[in-house]
Amino acid sequence: MDSHGYSRRRILYASAVGAVGAGGLATVSAAALRSTSSGQKEAPAHLRGAAPLPFIHAISLDLTAAEDRRIGQLRAAHRVVGALDGGKIAAWMALGESVLPEPASRPRHLRPMPAFPGDVLDPALSHGDLLIQFTAASSDAAHVAADQALRTLPRWRVRWRLDGRRPENRTEDGRGLARNPFHFTEGYGNPASPAEVTERATVRAGRGEPAWAVGGSYQVVRIIRLATGFWDRDTLHEQERIIGRHTDGRWLDGTPADERAVFAADPDGKITPLDAHVRRAAPDRRHPPPLVRRGYNYHRGTDDQGLIFCCFQRDMEKGFEAVQHRLQGEAMAKYTLTVGGGYFFVPPPGDGWLDALA
Repeated sequence: MDSHGYSRRRILYASAVGAVGAGGLATVSAAALRSTSSGQKEAPAHLRGAAPLPFIHAISLDLTAAEDRRIGQLRAAHRVVGALDGGKIAAWMALGESVLPEPASRPRHLRPMPAFPGDVLDPALSHGDLLIQFTAASSDAAHVAADQALRTLPRWRVRWRLDGRRPENRTEDGRGLARNPFHFTEGYGNPASPAEVTERATVRAGRGEPAWAVGGSYQVVRIIRLATGFWDRDTLHEQERIIGRHTDGRWLDGTPADERAVFAADPDGKITPLDAHVRRAAPDRRHPPPLVRRGYNYHRGTDDQGLIFCCFQRDMEKGFEAVQHRLQGEAMAKYTLTVGGGYFFVPPPGDGWLDALA
C-alpha cells in the first residue's frame, strides 16, 4: 500500500478505537421472563423477513461465572433473549468459540475470526463468548430490549456493543435492500425466496457438524470503518467503477439490478473493472456466494461511521471466507478498515442444543 493509503488506515483505526461502550440497564418484567418464545415462528429471528427490521443493537458478552456454571448461564441468556423475541422485536443469540471449551462440541468452522490482510483488529471490539442482538422498528426499542436483557444477566460482562440502522430499508422482488454509507444500495445478492435463504444459511445433517448444531447458522460480524470523506471526493463515475454497479443498482453494462451480469462478456474489465467490488465478490453471478447478508450502518459522527457487516451461512469456508479471499486487492480496499467483529454460531431453534452440551 502507498503512504497515502497507509495514512488513511491510520486515521480510520485511530477514530474507531473506543467507539463502542456499555449503556444503561432496565428491567425485564417477571411476566416476560416466565414466558417462552411461544408459537412456531415462520423463521428464526436472524433470518426472519426479506428485509430485516431497520435498527439493531448488538452486544458481545464474556462469561464471568465459573466454568461449571457455563451451561446454566447459557440457559439463562437463552431464556431472556427468547422472552424478548417476538412482535416488534427480533432477538437472537450466537455463541463464540470461547464459550465452548470442548473442541469436539464446537461447530467445525467456529474459531476466533482471523485478521485478514488489511484488517487492524482491536481486541476490545472483537470476539466474545456470546453475541446477543436485538432488531426493532426504532433505535429506542432496540436499546430498551438490549438493556432489559443485560439487567437480568449479571454473570455476563459487556465486551463491546454497537447499534446500527438500515437507511431506505425495503423489499424489492423478495430481497431486502438498504442504502450504505457510500450511497449505494446493498442486498441485491441475497436470495429472493425464503426457501433459498434457509438453504444458504442453515447447517444441514451429514456435513461433519456436531448433531446439536444442525439447524443453526454461522454468523460473521465485521465492524468496518469507512473513509466516507475520502470516498465523497471521488467522482460518481469512479465510485461506480469501484463498486461495479450504478447507484440505482443497475450493472455497468446496463443489465437491470435484479438480473445477472455476464462478466465473461467483458474479460478485460473494460466495462466492469476486474478489481470492482461486485466482480471480486462473485465473479460468476450464476453461482452466487452461499450466504445471506444482514448489514447495518453505524454512525457516530462525520469521522466515525461505517458498516456492521453481518452474514449467515451453513459453511464458513464456502461462504464468507471464500468471498473475503477473493476481495483481496479490490479497488475499494483503500476506503475501508475492519477493526472488530467476530465469528459466532447461532444455535438451532428450541433448547435441545443446551441439553446436548450439558
